[in-house]
Amino acid sequence: MSKPSEGDRAPDFELPGTGGRTYRLSDYRGRNLILAFYPGDFTAVCTKQFCSYRDDDEQLRRLDAELLGISPQSVDSHERFVAEHGLTVPLLADEDRAVAKAYGVATGPVVRRAIFLVDGAGIVRYRHVALLGLGYQDVDDLEQAVAALA
Repeated sequence: MSKPSEGDRAPDFELPGTGGRTYRLSDYRGRNLILAFYPGDFTAVCTKQFCSYRDDDEQLRRLDAELLGISPQSVDSHERFVAEHGLTVPLLADEDRAVAKAYGVATGPVVRRAIFLVDGAGIVRYRHVALLGLGYQDVDDLEQAVAALA
């Protein structure tokens, strides 16, 4: 499957995640959803990224969007990552990288850092894929992407 671009229908998914939940794209129909793909739990940049989301949780909650993190680690790894850093964003386990592949962000064994904003109708409205993954989209960046929907 080719990578979705802005204006394309977002690939559907169903993944296990933190908190003992299963997360589906269809659960967010009628609401904006931000998907934050990241390479791995406990890595330097990923830790900084998700700790920044934790630290800016109040600003994040004011966005007209829900945020989910997706990486290839197991739910157990995600639960340890959440507990160790007090993270507030649900993390989903894409262990076979099928969802990352559907979104065009899996390159071999590596998942590239990427943000997709999916509107309530399931259409990709914003897409950012990092070339090197050394930086990340912070809450201000996410806020600008959501504001552009209005």
